[in-house]
Amino acid sequence: MVSPRHLFVVFLLFATPSVSAFLFDGAPKPNIVFILADDYGFHDVGYHGSRIRTPIMDKLAGEGVKLENYYVQPICTPTRSQLLTGRYQIHTGMQHGIIHPHQPTGMPLQFPTMADTLKAGGYATHMVGKWHLGYYKSAYLPNNRGFDSFYGYLLGSEDYFRHDREGHLDLRDNLVPDHNQTGVYSTHLFTQKAVDVIKNHQSSQGPMFLYMSYQAVHGPHEVPASYRAQYADIKDDERRTYAGMTTCMDEGIGNLTKALKDAGMWDNTVLVFSSDNGGTAGHGGNNWPLRGKKGTYWEGGMRAVGFVASPLLVHKGYTNKGLVHVTDWYPTFMKLAGIPAKPSLHLDGFDQWNAISNNAHARHELLHNIDILSPRNGKPLFNDTFDTSIKAAIRLGDWKLVTGYGGQRSRYAPPESSALHDELETHSHTDSQNVYLYNIKDDPEERNDMSQNHPQRIRTMLDLLLKYNATAVDPIYPADEHNKNLAYRTGVWGPWYD
Repeated sequence: MVSPRHLFVVFLLFATPSVSAFLFDGAPKPNIVFILADDYGFHDVGYHGSRIRTPIMDKLAGEGVKLENYYVQPICTPTRSQLLTGRYQIHTGMQHGIIHPHQPTGMPLQFPTMADTLKAGGYATHMVGKWHLGYYKSAYLPNNRGFDSFYGYLLGSEDYFRHDREGHLDLRDNLVPDHNQTGVYSTHLFTQKAVDVIKNHQSSQGPMFLYMSYQAVHGPHEVPASYRAQYADIKDDERRTYAGMTTCMDEGIGNLTKALKDAGMWDNTVLVFSSDNGGTAGHGGNNWPLRGKKGTYWEGGMRAVGFVASPLLVHKGYTNKGLVHVTDWYPTFMKLAGIPAKPSLHLDGFDQWNAISNNAHARHELLHNIDILSPRNGKPLFNDTFDTSIKAAIRLGDWKLVTGYGGQRSRYAPPESSALHDELETHSHTDSQNVYLYNIKDDPEERNDMSQNHPQRIRTMLDLLLKYNATAVDPIYPADEHNKNLAYRTGVWGPWYD
């Protein structure tokens, strides 16, 4: 079996000798804060030209490092699993879809999470917000996956005020359901819980790792009226609510960073912000000018808003265009924590601190995904390499190859814009074309398909997909078990196999 690590040009990210000496040679280990937004559109941050106001994120990114070649997965669970395991989803069995409420599955237990590793390295580990990595057995809950504390919910699409889904509560304080927050807006609630973690942290507990996983801005789109009122000029009703949700989240991030400063922790903190996938274009979110939306293999589905803010950065106030992926945070945080690399973890990500902190370009290739369970599209282009009817995508340098059915290809204009218009493009499983090639550096909007111009490049990238596919484990995607889920008897979503 081919090791995926051998398929990469190794890229180093965070540690030049001078940075290593400052961070690790006798200095306290840094606090690490990772903020994840849900379904947050690429266009929907102020510094990308959005009408939506995000002054806190704009300031943090402007004083830190903006990541403008940064990728996650096109849907929720795969991004979160890759963040916490540092592995491509083909190496964990989570390459097909999200975990649905009644599926008896979860992020496989044999993989130590980022929280496990940081905890073993002396960190106090805390999580607030959305989990969505399995709960059918207690072993899959956050408290049993490396987190000292957890406050949040296990599924997705909960009501922001009632904290329920399908009428059943989904809110926990560690392992105990919390029935006392009805009417409290989740962005406010989760921000306050994160602030409490910061205020209660003691240096004697070691450095702090905080995973702040907001419910915002995922549907159902709900927000207190005062935030919605700030966007009376936006006529699209869902977009107006989404804009208010975004500004509320931005305010929450401001409260969180203020708490770090008030606690005297900010000067030794590395803060990372990321979305988990592209926005739901047409339903609040927007990824203009990128093609596609959440759930697609086009840039609008996978290129994310991302930035790093920290006084520990060597170079600040610039835009980094090096290739970065969500799997990279695991080894990057290990390096920051002074934890030696562990080959036994078989991470697909790489330490990115030097590249981010010193404006370097390091990563050369990136497997977006190979999904053998999605419906095939068309016929294989060749018989002696990767089957192009399979849904897959890969980056090699500036080039991106998409095979199979990559999803709906339209480009959606911000609803509030009178100057821009949707560019709708039909594309379905029945289309005969199943190979697309783009130079993302020159054509980030994926307007010019170059698949007819570079046959040898296509062969090279298909051969690389074939090598990756040889390392893949079988997808884990069991049938639902509606009749066994205890939520219908207890009124609370929770494990049903214990």
